[in-house]
Amino acid sequence: MISVEEALRLVAKHARPLAPGRADLADCSGLILADDVTSELNSPPYDKAQMDGYAVASHDQVPQRQVIETVAAGDLPRRAVTPGTAIRIMTGAPIPEGADAVVPFENTKNVGDHLIELSQTPIQPGDHVFPLGHSVRAGQTILRQGTMLRPVEIGILAEAGRNRIQVIPQPKVAILPTGNELVAVGQTVAAGQIRNSNGPLLTAAVQAVGGVASDLGIGRDDPDELRRLISTGLEADVLLLSGGVSAGDFDLVPETLSNMGVQNVFHRISLRPGKPLWFGVLEGQSQQTLVFGLPGNPVSSFVCFELFVRPALGQLAGRGFHGLYQQEARLSSPLSHRGGRATYRPAYWENQHDPVVEIVPWQNSADLAALASANCLVALPAQPLELDTGSVVSILLI
Repeated sequence: MISVEEALRLVAKHARPLAPGRADLADCSGLILADDVTSELNSPPYDKAQMDGYAVASHDQVPQRQVIETVAAGDLPRRAVTPGTAIRIMTGAPIPEGADAVVPFENTKNVGDHLIELSQTPIQPGDHVFPLGHSVRAGQTILRQGTMLRPVEIGILAEAGRNRIQVIPQPKVAILPTGNELVAVGQTVAAGQIRNSNGPLLTAAVQAVGGVASDLGIGRDDPDELRRLISTGLEADVLLLSGGVSAGDFDLVPETLSNMGVQNVFHRISLRPGKPLWFGVLEGQSQQTLVFGLPGNPVSSFVCFELFVRPALGQLAGRGFHGLYQQEARLSSPLSHRGGRATYRPAYWENQHDPVVEIVPWQNSADLAALASANCLVALPAQPLELDTGSVVSILLI
């Protein structure tokens, strides 16, 4: 068995960002930009009004002005501002020739037919005017390679007229739970059977970290069927299998993967829960596929996903090899840890200012119901420990 740290190092060594490709802007939210983006236009593309009001010449000292035109956003001024005149203007409209400031409506009053009086003095050049190119100049780099495209960045790209963007795509992940005992979620459970919880669990976990999940159904403990389904799964960027990776008579996954050319990187780690984890790589001519053989018990499968698959998917998507957010918390009660393997115990933490964590009672790695009441994992080392109430431990938020 290898340590958790060594297993993480090996997964990180083989996970590499996917090849960039072009995508429609509407499909780019959450993806990583693969190239620098420059603006083809100035933003704003003209001096524009930032307030509803009157466009005026700031040097004109006449308090009353004749209103000679109204300009709405989207319209162009037809006349120029001259001494003693003003143009009624709406937010976003271009500043007319001869004007260099906007006086808001609330700083004026009507004193006659198309005649206003300005109560704001003095008027400064540039008042309530957003100058041409003040935000972005044509040719300026507006977003750098490696930027995550949040809604704000999507808006910037739209403003710059970029409808097709070079990005790192979402990893495609095939999911294949295995075992003769499994039945689909909607089926009646007969004696000796259990419902397939790992398939939906792993599908949701993949989607939560920005992957595209593909459900391959249930793989029976039959070499020919496994080979057929695994062959389909190896077309994805990542293949997640669950079950069939221990040492039983029907644990056929490692041998089947080896026969199909998947290189075994490691099998079994010093981890509780999750000891049977299998990891390998298939190197193709145009694509690499990472293969994780997760344990069949759902808590083990979940823990291995969060520790190893999550950061691998982040690396493939260009976000870097990052796992769950980690912080410290104080134990709410004593804890006896027998050691032997690194252990991740389901727990519940609260109080962000002074975090306190309570270990969730759970029976074994098949106890998915207990995991549902947890919001973190307490990370414990391979060494045995006797911890008192208030002892500080490391937790990973789930």
